[in-house]
Amino acid sequence: MKLLVVSKLDRSARAISTIIEYIHVGKELGHEVAVFGEQSSEEPVVPYSLDVKGFDFVLFVVYETKDFPDLPYLARLLDGVPKERRVVIDCSGRYNETIRVEHDFNHLEKLDGHQGWEWVEGIQALSDRILQPTLTPLRKDVRSFLFHGYNPAAVARSYESPREAARAWSGGDGARKPYGVAYVGHNWQRWSQIRRFLEAIEPLQEELGPICLAGWRWDERPDWATELGLAGIDTDPALLKRMGVETKWPIPFNETINFMGQARFCPIFHRPLFNHLGLVTVRTFETFCADSIPVLILPDELVEAIYGTTGRPLASGADIAGRLTDMMHRPEVYWDAVLKTRAHLAQHHSYQQRFKELLAILEG
Repeated sequence: MKLLVVSKLDRSARAISTIIEYIHVGKELGHEVAVFGEQSSEEPVVPYSLDVKGFDFVLFVVYETKDFPDLPYLARLLDGVPKERRVVIDCSGRYNETIRVEHDFNHLEKLDGHQGWEWVEGIQALSDRILQPTLTPLRKDVRSFLFHGYNPAAVARSYESPREAARAWSGGDGARKPYGVAYVGHNWQRWSQIRRFLEAIEPLQEELGPICLAGWRWDERPDWATELGLAGIDTDPALLKRMGVETKWPIPFNETINFMGQARFCPIFHRPLFNHLGLVTVRTFETFCADSIPVLILPDELVEAIYGTTGRPLASGADIAGRLTDMMHRPEVYWDAVLKTRAHLAQHHSYQQRFKELLAILEG
């Protein structure tokens, strides 16, 4: 089968790493996956094509308006591909009525000028097959498809046993990690969770080690967010300075796993809206490829559904400081959970499994 993906690729955001995994896995399984557009010199590993009639299905991978191509390219897609061969993967819950959770929301009227009904009607006009990366879609005309997945081959460092992993992680092999905690993700609707996390671990910082936030705008709140009155893009320079938190600009997708492995712990956060909708992201799975202990700051039901019972020990619970303290003092117990969760993800959430699930949906 030949699949054409329509989405705006960004080296440090959205679905670029997931799409590249589909390209590779598709080829392994005897299929062809390309991205709609003119061949880019910036991403030579990504095959591009404008031959819309040469593909069996077109997959619109949607986060925001920029994921739709401009005219005349959009017209070429709509004119050249029948509606029944167009599929939408709605990664941000746009195809719902307007939802607000805390300061988070699924329609960005203040930013892109589009009301909720425009998103719903626009996606309905685009395709009758709408998928969302959640196990529990709200709408009856949406099908669950997690889209993102886990690549066992991308694991930065494999271990034969929890003891071996704990020894390396603790610096027993002479390689002390430069960070105690590293988080990779943009400052968009995550600050309230990041702040609670930082305040919880502040008493542990001497034992824990340096902290790094890598992503867009952790250092300061942009002026336009203040002008538009948008919450969720906040930060607290005084708190970051007091704790000595290092901030970095976005990490390219092909460097993320190695960067996370420079830290002892890597928390996994989902935006409030994503927690409400049960949406998963690339980091839900990719963090387990890093040479670090993931800390799951997620709803209990999502932890159980995605990671199985093996992931429970890695959930922070209400006492984040207590959990990290125990992890530092008994790392072998938690590395046992990491290794078992990696095996669970490889069995149930590999990209090979995802690709086969997608084929079943398309052929059904």
